[in-house]
Amino acid sequence: MTILVTGGAGFIGSALVNYLISETEHHVINVDKLTYAGHLISLENVANSKKYSFEKVDICDNFEIRRILNFYSPDIIMHLAAESHVDRSIDGSAEFIRTNILGTHSLLEETREYWKSIDSEKAKNFRFLHVSTDEVYGSLGETGYFTEKTPYDPRSPYSSSKASSDFLVRAWFHTYGFPVLITNCSNNYGPRQFPEKLIPVVILKALQGKEIPVYGQGLNVRDWLYVGDHVKALLTVALKGTIGETYNIGGHNEKKNIEIVESICRILDEESPRKDGSTYMHQITYVKDRPGHDFRYAIDASKIEDKLGWKPEETFETGIRKTIKWYLDNIVWCEKVTKNNYNLERLGTSS
Repeated sequence: MTILVTGGAGFIGSALVNYLISETEHHVINVDKLTYAGHLISLENVANSKKYSFEKVDICDNFEIRRILNFYSPDIIMHLAAESHVDRSIDGSAEFIRTNILGTHSLLEETREYWKSIDSEKAKNFRFLHVSTDEVYGSLGETGYFTEKTPYDPRSPYSSSKASSDFLVRAWFHTYGFPVLITNCSNNYGPRQFPEKLIPVVILKALQGKEIPVYGQGLNVRDWLYVGDHVKALLTVALKGTIGETYNIGGHNEKKNIEIVESICRILDEESPRKDGSTYMHQITYVKDRPGHDFRYAIDASKIEDKLGWKPEETFETGIRKTIKWYLDNIVWCEKVTKNNYNLERLGTSS
């Protein structure tokens, strides 16, 4: 099949494209605007494949999206393009509204017109997979889990924009019969994550000998999903999911933020010890909490496991070691993607 991936040069998108090209026979069209977080260096391994094509296009550009759809005639759309960093959304929400809401709307409209124009057999098997986040559900207390039936209660500009896009996708299914699928995933981690998120920031700050910032007391809880497991889940949903349904994807790895930071420090103590022989934990410092910081996220992923047979393969312990090793071996990648546009400074302090 021909699969069109939006945001394929980003963290999860590039992992998905790399997986599709290296592990399947599908042809992949990568549509990416190449913002600060999208980098073709993440796709060097597949860039010369005959099964891969790249289009530098903004999903808000209706004319270009129409051209791409008509030229490549995809069988599946996997929509990952989004602004995704909560802290950046606090500092400036406009780009999140534009890309996540207006961009999704543009993509839905152009894809629906394309879907109406193709032959009936191809149209019957066509799928539009919208990739979203568990943050749309809001914040949990000490107990309980997000299910596909949990009411939406987004708390940040980012999660609000993703919630809006989820509702748009559902509306296109109910109103137009457009064949959509939605996934809501927990926190992803792994190789090639842009160094603004918790895990790569901690790794790089530690290696640079700088203070490792922990929001509040580090007690906020997240469920962690290895990106390699996530992309396999996405393909499973795209190929086997029931039209109109939502599937939560989680890693069964609930951890407090401080536990994540301490785990990274312990592994770095083994893999790349400090020159003075002391532990990286000495660099941990507690900073003012993020405005509106949700206390806990936890995913009930039983639906995708029971209905589609997907389960995460990585534990947090195996996944975090793979991740740290990748960053240790790819410092040059980190330097290239952050050059001139980001220096691991804290964002999202506006209130």
